[in-house]
Amino acid sequence: MADQPNPTPLIEPALADAGTGQWLLGAQLAMTGPRRTARHRHARGQLLGAHHGLLRIEVGSHHWLLPAGHVAWVPPDLPHALASIGVFDGWSLYFSPAACIALPTAPRVFQPSVLLQAAVPRALQWPHGALEDAQLRLAGVIGDEIGSSTPLPLALPQPLDRRLRRIAATLARAPHDNRSVEDWALASALSGRTLARHWLAETGMTFSQWRQRLRVLLALPRLLAGETVIEVALSVGYETPSAFIAVFKREMGVTPARYGVE
Repeated sequence: MADQPNPTPLIEPALADAGTGQWLLGAQLAMTGPRRTARHRHARGQLLGAHHGLLRIEVGSHHWLLPAGHVAWVPPDLPHALASIGVFDGWSLYFSPAACIALPTAPRVFQPSVLLQAAVPRALQWPHGALEDAQLRLAGVIGDEIGSSTPLPLALPQPLDRRLRRIAATLARAPHDNRSVEDWALASALSGRTLARHWLAETGMTFSQWRQRLRVLLALPRLLAGETVIEVALSVGYETPSAFIAVFKREMGVTPARYGVE
């Protein structure tokens, strides 16, 4: 199914852009196909995540892939665009400008704590109206968990050239594709040197570095879902678990077996 470039917003634009009003608003939406939201901005800060699948987020000059099981914080008035890779099933919490005073002023992606994982589903059920005292206290806990979170190195810059973007999109759908730079160049009517030079110039990473980080990002939700390291390693294109473990530890600072263990 084709993605929707102008989908129904998760929340009424007037509410998202309101400078006053309810401290915290929640919204969630499940779709049978991909979802794409053009670059926009609003007065409220936004905490967002996906129950399933993968989100591509552009926030200012930052480009991320957000795997299921992780969350992203977007401060108020910061231009951003969103696109799901595959089926969209996600949620957002919108914080009033007053609530954002104590929250991070820079965007971040992080792995939510157990407390935040438990609090978000409750907040998503609240009606859009004045919060009760107990709800305000829980909203404050959610804000505290955002503020104390540890940003993860999940940035994955996207190339600008349309030929390179097609390669990036293909690899996101099929990370096990082990074609070389020369193979991709031939398929894109480029020389290997030209593709490598443009990829480095547009992403700040070599093609190999970019693909390694992509594979790590795509591995995260599968590891959190309980798949074995060897299953995940083979599924994202590594011939041996040891090669995958080495790359994962370099990118994330821990081994795959330790990821998500608190």
